[in-house]
Amino acid sequence: MKRSKADKITDAVICAAFFLFALMMIYPIWYVLIGAFNEGLDYTAGGVYLLPRKFSLDNFQLIFADVRLWNAYGITVSRTVLGTLTALLFTSFVSYGMSRPELPFKRFFFWANIFTMFFGGGLVPFFLIIKTLGLYDNYLLYIIPCAYSVYHMIIISNCFRSLPNDLHESAMVDGASEFRVYMSIYMPLSKPTIATVALWVAIGHWNSYFDTMVYTSNKSLWTLQFYMLKLINSASIPSGVTLPAEVFDRLTPQSVTYAAIIVSIIPVLLLFPFLSKYFEKGIMIGSLKG
Repeated sequence: MKRSKADKITDAVICAAFFLFALMMIYPIWYVLIGAFNEGLDYTAGGVYLLPRKFSLDNFQLIFADVRLWNAYGITVSRTVLGTLTALLFTSFVSYGMSRPELPFKRFFFWANIFTMFFGGGLVPFFLIIKTLGLYDNYLLYIIPCAYSVYHMIIISNCFRSLPNDLHESAMVDGASEFRVYMSIYMPLSKPTIATVALWVAIGHWNSYFDTMVYTSNKSLWTLQFYMLKLINSASIPSGVTLPAEVFDRLTPQSVTYAAIIVSIIPVLLLFPFLSKYFEKGIMIGSLKG
């Protein structure tokens, strides 16, 4: 069908709007990237907007030599992997039970969960619970409190309910247990939703710093984002790093911070393309009640 002039103008306007929106999202990352690869002292002169004016790896040399960065990296990577797996396990367990109509007291459990989404005790009671459970200055602080999410439970349980009930009945007739049905049928058929929730949980763990700031005092438990927070707030070059004096003379806190930011977002940039294909399908399936 022949397109009218008005349709072509509309398409051009939409494409231009999306291009500007994409530019607004991409340029801040590009700005930080060129600042990270530019010599610190030269960067302070200004005028570096599109490409590094004086290319240098000094900023990354300092960051990679900082032991605190690698320790924080290890803590963040481990909590992201273990925390995501634990959250998916516990949340999907509850989701499977809530998706079954024969669950006793299902309505009570549902509204008890919903209640926790809107009402909480606040920071001080939660801090006291953390202390009582022995999670203060404990690595499990990053795993146990994040092991379950009501919001994610609702999404996954809606996805489970959208699956044909005949699959469950056939498996039960063949002698399968509920756990076998959950593992062999429901989980494989819910990959888009599970992958979407997994990415949400993983990004939440990766970006988390507040729990480190409030519930720990041990530097060995610093997460990457908390390390970044300390680096930015200090507005100084990290100490305790052995590098040639001429390298330190070329560094500035701002350029070092830019390098640390780039290092911190690399895993997310690498992981996102592999899971983004599940986004639309996973959210749509999880948002519909079967």
